Amino acid sequence: MGPAEILFETTNWDDLPVTTHPGESGTAWWKTLQYGDLRIRIVEYSAGYKADHWCSKGHIIYCLEGEMISELADGSTHVLSKGMSYQVSDGCSSHRSVSEHGVKLFIVDGGFLARK
Repeated sequence: MGPAEILFETTNWDDLPVTTHPGESGTAWWKTLQYGDLRIRIVEYSAGYKADHWCSKGHIIYCLEGEMISELADGSTHVLSKGMSYQVSDGCSSHRSVSEHGVKLFIVDGGFLARK
């Protein structure tokens, strides 16, 4: 799937449906907009959240509230707190998210993050 034409529109995130995604521990709640292979989400992780998988997809993640730790497969950890972001391309760093007290994120991903 390739890029989609996106006409100007506003989004009231409060009006979008929520999907629930259990982690190894805790829960993630997603509100998602999809335009072709472009996915834009508001994601909240509960207190005690730990992802149930290692992810190798690329993301641009901006922390709106709270704090999380990104664990990388190489053993390093990186704290992301309110006002911070991280960016990674597909296949560059396997990662998983952990949040002790909960976090709210704005996440953008899609084919544009594929390595060339």
